[in-house]
Amino acid sequence: MSKKKARKKTAAEKRSYAQKSLANNVEKSMKRYLNDLNGHSPNQLYDFFLQEVEKPFFDVVMQHTDWNITQASNMLGMNRVTLRNRLKKYKLD
Repeated sequence: MSKKKARKKTAAEKRSYAQKSLANNVEKSMKRYLNDLNGHSPNQLYDFFLQEVEKPFFDVVMQHTDWNITQASNMLGMNRVTLRNRLKKYKLD
């Protein structure tokens, strides 16, 4: 009886899984949200979605970087001024 040793996932495989997992969670959440509306039609859904997702997204990234704007902006691929403006928008500054 031989046991196969579990192969460690590569960084690319981990990123792929995380991206699929995030996409699946967004899809499930949006379907649940739309079903919960009981036939009512949402207004400005795109803006609502961005506000609901961006605030916790930036909060988690900032916590991860110990609120280091430079490190967070590099991680996000975003200009520091833009990041500061978004943090102010969501009162995370």
